[in-house]
Amino acid sequence: MTDTQAAPASRPGRSGDGSPGGVSLLWRWLPMLLTAFRRRLRETVAEMRKVLWPSRKEMITYTTVVVIFVVIMVAVVSGLDLGFAKIVLAVFG
Repeated sequence: MTDTQAAPASRPGRSGDGSPGGVSLLWRWLPMLLTAFRRRLRETVAEMRKVLWPSRKEMITYTTVVVIFVVIMVAVVSGLDLGFAKIVLAVFG
């Protein structure tokens, strides 16, 4: 190469010397991330297969119990709220 010829400029992040760069760092981490994601998905599916799912009848029973309990609790809290409101109005009226 002569004095008048310039050496080609190297692009940042594309050098093969292992220096950290934006694009090359992504390409080094991407396979590891995909592998971790696949393993996590596989483990999740395996755990979901171990779950003892309730039958339709059990699910209807559980749902009915929860709805009745919620209705009772709403009635209790509403009654207490109304009672305390009347007491406060009677005292500070």
